[in-house]
Amino acid sequence: MSGRVLVLRALGLGDLLTAVPALRGLRRAFPRHRIDLAAPGVLAPLARYTGAVDAVVDAAGLAPLPVDVAGADVAVNLHGSGPQSHHRLLERAPRSLIAFAHPDVPESRDGPAWRADEHEVTRWCRLLGEAGIGADPSDLRLPRPPGWRERGLTVIHPGAASGARRWPPDRWARVAAAEWRRGRRVVLTGSSGERPCCTAIARAACLPEDAIVAGETGPVELLRLVATAGRVVCADTGVAHLATAVGTPSVVLFGPTPPSLWGPPVDGRHVVLWHGTRGDPHADDPDPGLLAIGVDEVLDALTRLDRVSRPLAAR
Repeated sequence: MSGRVLVLRALGLGDLLTAVPALRGLRRAFPRHRIDLAAPGVLAPLARYTGAVDAVVDAAGLAPLPVDVAGADVAVNLHGSGPQSHHRLLERAPRSLIAFAHPDVPESRDGPAWRADEHEVTRWCRLLGEAGIGADPSDLRLPRPPGWRERGLTVIHPGAASGARRWPPDRWARVAAAEWRRGRRVVLTGSSGERPCCTAIARAACLPEDAIVAGETGPVELLRLVATAGRVVCADTGVAHLATAVGTPSVVLFGPTPPSLWGPPVDGRHVVLWHGTRGDPHADDPDPGLLAIGVDEVLDALTRLDRVSRPLAAR
């Protein structure tokens, strides 16, 4: 490889997946360069699975980056609008910077303006486009994992990073019980910290013990599970973007954040439920707009998914 590109995206699962089109644009623009992605180490296997990243530099949030990433030919800020994220990259003395313009960072003055009401996928493709690098916002698909076979199960992911996006567990239990009565295997996913919640949901829905896989799947294993599912039901969180990536039909519940900013493609394979309100996505309590979504509304959306054909995912 003839050089190195350093990309900052030190965020979560959904953040990585919404950046895939931009990362692939960089891969095409710099085919002989090594592309290092500064992101949480737990996402490294999935980042490499995209085919756009050579290595992951373990990083989280706005902490200083390791000194061994200094001197990249190009640094690309896919993390935020700055100035802190800009400075994290500039501290490692890259030869050039691709980033949104921020008045407190002179090195970013040639970058485009940040737009608050822009879809997350479109935002980063636009940033690269302004730098002369093509990126296709529809290029979101990931290859189906080896041994892929659709099994028709229902994946329910009840958790989310903030309380504002967590639909009540008793409602998830009613959805899970209804899917179980339809003769479908139901699987509850989440982090290890979300396992108690998933256990409570499974018990309330009278599901078998093996329905709970929270805390047992890394990002690639979770991708494989979502790929084999017949449908996914979740809040506005990373698993929704996994469903988009492998073409699994989904029902996604939105509350404080509109789907125009983080929603799946409007392609007929995903049903978005949103009551048109906005709120604080980082609040501790469930957003009123999210609570306005009823169980029957979710079950009706799942019925609509029964008429959706599985697409051909990337191979």
